[in-house]
Amino acid sequence: MRKTVTLLLAVVVTGLLAGGCAGPERKLGRGLSNFGEITRWGELRRSVEQTALFESPQAAYTTGLVRGFNRSMARVGIGLYEIVTAPIPSYDPIFTNYLKPNPVYPDNYKPGLIALPALDSSTELGFSGGDVAPMVPNSRFRTFSN
Repeated sequence: MRKTVTLLLAVVVTGLLAGGCAGPERKLGRGLSNFGEITRWGELRRSVEQTALFESPQAAYTTGLVRGFNRSMARVGIGLYEIVTAPIPSYDPIFTNYLKPNPVYPDNYKPGLIALPALDSSTELGFSGGDVAPMVPNSRFRTFSN
C-alpha cells in the first residue's frame, strides 16, 4: 500500500513538472472563472437580452430565461470539470461550439476592475476608480468613469 501511494505521488509530481505551469494555470483560472457563473449569471442575462433583441420581447422572459439558465448551468459544469482536471492535459477549452471559453456578459454592460486600494493607480494622491459593486447584477455605478 505504501509503495503504491509513493508511486502514485511520484507519477503526479512528474506529470505536473513535465507539463509545465502555463497550461494548468490557464485551465484552472478558466475553470474558476466559469464556476463563478453560479453567482454572476452572465449567460442568463445575455440570453434574455439577446432573445429580446433577435426574437421578441415576449419570448425574452420565457425562452431566453430557460436558455440562459441552461447555458449558465453548462458553464458551471464545465468550470467544475476544468478545476478537477486542471493538472491533466489537454489544456484547451472544451465545448467551444456551444459556449465561449471566457465568461460572457450582456452587451449593455462590461464590468471593469473592482474599486480596491490594491488596484488603484494613484492612491497616494487620493484618486481611485473602478466598479463599486460589480457583484450586484446590472450595477453600473463606477467611480470616476468618463
